[in-house]
Amino acid sequence: MFKTAFHLPEQRHSGPLTDSKHLRTYAVLVTILALLSTGFTVGILLWDNPTELFSDGWWLIVGMRRDSLLTIGLVALCHAVATIAFQTAVNNRIITPGIMGFGSLYTLIQTGTVFLFGAAGVNALVGIGPFFAQMAAMMLLATLLYTWLLSGKFSNVHIMLLVGVVLGGTLGSLSNFMQRMLEPSTFDVLTARLFGNISNARTEYLPYTVPIALAVVVIFWMWAPKLNVMALGRTTAQNLGLNHKAELIKILALVSVLISLATALVGPMMFLGFLCAMLAYQFGDTYSHRLLFPLGALAGYTVLSGSYFILRHVWDAGGAVTVIVELIGGAVFLYFILRKGRL
Repeated sequence: MFKTAFHLPEQRHSGPLTDSKHLRTYAVLVTILALLSTGFTVGILLWDNPTELFSDGWWLIVGMRRDSLLTIGLVALCHAVATIAFQTAVNNRIITPGIMGFGSLYTLIQTGTVFLFGAAGVNALVGIGPFFAQMAAMMLLATLLYTWLLSGKFSNVHIMLLVGVVLGGTLGSLSNFMQRMLEPSTFDVLTARLFGNISNARTEYLPYTVPIALAVVVIFWMWAPKLNVMALGRTTAQNLGLNHKAELIKILALVSVLISLATALVGPMMFLGFLCAMLAYQFGDTYSHRLLFPLGALAGYTVLSGSYFILRHVWDAGGAVTVIVELIGGAVFLYFILRKGRL
């Protein structure tokens, strides 16, 4: 007896979501993350507001918390998109953009200013001008590395990454040398700036940083088909007609914009991007960057906002938010490094 089309098993195809089960899994995951992030957002806005409901003071506190949420969303978006694009460009799911020395350069700028001008030097780095100066310095460092090490005849992305590691270690050693010569009180002031902290971001930065970040993310969204091809590897991408070297330099340049922006805004966060990207890879299980980008950003926002809500509003330990996020990200990093099997 012949089977009709209604009796045939569901066939897999080669799209980003291979079958209806895969689609349902992705939809359920996005729904869960959206519900969690919405709950944490509402909790941050409304939980433990000491003033009278809907009074002027109540709205003032809600407005301040709203700015913190915008910062959390911006940082999560920048780290998630930049890390996924960076790992695709270099064809490695272990390393992150932080390997290029962004955090080390940020630390050197902060330490050098305090070393030269004392505790008052921290205030010298506050404002739109100093913010963009720090961002420009980090972008300049990355751009010099890209153009120098990827444009020659014997260009090699692995040499570029190795130089980035060595340069980051050198900058870190110079920062440690200057920190050891500071007075204890001055060192305490500096330490508060060196940890990634949501409270480091100032409200006047957001009207400038949000449009820049959104513009870069839109470009990456439009380049998603190119990223899908680059994920196949250098040789395959070239055989398919993609100018791999040119696209690599453009992608890394935009990655430097996002990471330098996020680092100048709140400080270095080494493992946040890795955590966002790895959650997107493991739970999304797809090659499509137009599915990975939103999933990674949503996962990052959920982790950051959840940590912020629990530690700041429940345990009253707001300063430890990014420390906990980095601890979780570092543990996940070690797990995937040590485990056997595919990433």
